[in-house]
Amino acid sequence: MAKDLEKIAKDKGLKYFLISFVDLFGVLRSKLVPVRAIKGMQKDGAGFAGFAAWLDLTPADADMFAVPDPDSLIILPWRREVGWLASDLYIDGKELAASPRVALKQQLKKAAKMGYTFKTGVEGEFHLIKEDGSGIYDDRDIQDKPCYDQSALMRRYDVISEICDAMVEFGWGAYQNDHEDANGQWEMNWEYDHVLKTCDRHVFFKYMVKQIAENHGIRATFMPKPFSNLTGNGCHINASLWDKTGKKNLFMDAKGELGLSQLAYHFLGGVIKNVDALTSFFNPTVNSYKRINAPRTVSGATWAPNTITWGGNNRTNMVRIPEGNRIEFRLADGAMNPYLAPAALLACGLRGVKDKIDPGKRCDLDMYSEGHKVKDAKKLPMNLLDALRLTDKSKFVRDAMGDELIDAYVKLRTTEWDQHCHHISQWERDNTLDC
Repeated sequence: MAKDLEKIAKDKGLKYFLISFVDLFGVLRSKLVPVRAIKGMQKDGAGFAGFAAWLDLTPADADMFAVPDPDSLIILPWRREVGWLASDLYIDGKELAASPRVALKQQLKKAAKMGYTFKTGVEGEFHLIKEDGSGIYDDRDIQDKPCYDQSALMRRYDVISEICDAMVEFGWGAYQNDHEDANGQWEMNWEYDHVLKTCDRHVFFKYMVKQIAENHGIRATFMPKPFSNLTGNGCHINASLWDKTGKKNLFMDAKGELGLSQLAYHFLGGVIKNVDALTSFFNPTVNSYKRINAPRTVSGATWAPNTITWGGNNRTNMVRIPEGNRIEFRLADGAMNPYLAPAALLACGLRGVKDKIDPGKRCDLDMYSEGHKVKDAKKLPMNLLDALRLTDKSKFVRDAMGDELIDAYVKLRTTEWDQHCHHISQWERDNTLDC
């Protein structure tokens, strides 16, 4: 064992560990384990009934074991006797292929065989709302363009600073926090890193934001489009390939267009060509499609893509090149599974590198006002069902991600779509009672 969790617990005064995993719906599942039992859990894992989580298992399946990764340990700042751990899932001694963290690690193995390390940073947006979900928490946050509003920011200083202080303590490299484009919306940033580390941190970040907000009598939501008239919650992924040592950024080329290497453009080509078939991973809920296919908001722009285009420092494209060291993938939203979305992005990029795919001509238009001028760009799916059908039928997706994962994911998300279709909305009553 690289790290002895029992010894770490004694050194740091821990009493319990949360052994956690994320299911296919992005729900964080855990067991609270006393220190006296952690030695066995570190070796064999904590046992779960897989059917009780969204993993497409049955009551007849054998016990599922979550084996914790000691390198992921985070001590809860608001309850310092508890340590949180990310885990990998096993059944009968074999990794569970249809589990998010394992799926990401499978893509990382493919990247490693090609000589690459994958690094990412995420921009997690969220709203602070009233506990009953009826509206934003701050009744004074009413500007049409509230982005970067200092007064609104400082009215929530207690919550935002507590979250940021924790990230600083963790050593994540927290560097900025701001009020975002929608009323009641926030974004908090920390430094990029190896994708697995970033994903573990992202999982904990979402939990931490919700818990600290709750401690202050506020509800936090990462829902993609919680309010129809306001900008939705994206989760932009900044991505780059590095050499196998993780020390050299292979996307950088001072002589390349926009400072990017040919490798970077092939990676981008794979994203442009295949992203529609994996939109269901980046935009996984019924609500997601009200963000990427939304009309103009009160601020004047949705800041979300609706067409598969790329360009330079232009936020109206699905992929932006802000500077010559990475791509910024702007499609993913706040509901994305922190492991599955980067895994899908990497799968697209690696196929592009392998097949040397050309991303096509860059787009320098304002896609919100001039998008009709782009005739050869594909549109994103209009709803979750269309996205799931593309995922299900794609040979590329099945080759890249595996049938076991895709079958489980499509089945569970289609069930969610069916449940949505059975629901009668107020809009339907308002518009069709007298038809």
